[in-house]
Amino acid sequence: MKYTSMEVDPPLFRVRSMCRVLKVPSRRFYTWLKRPLSNRDQQDHRQMVMLKESWEESGKVYGYRKLHRA
Repeated sequence: MKYTSMEVDPPLFRVRSMCRVLKVPSRRFYTWLKRPLSNRDQQDHRQMVMLKESWEESGKVYGYRKLHRA
């Protein structure tokens, strides 16, 4: 969770500063960046893309109930 919050685009703070504040080694953050996505993360990403496409096709007016049905 800490590493996800550190992955900001564009970077607002230096990685070393964020690591110091969050009390994590910077090398672990860089190792985490290189690690491939898990199956669960891949599924979550795919679902988010599908939901966003459906929401945009609806004219950005559908709520979560209609998107869930779609």
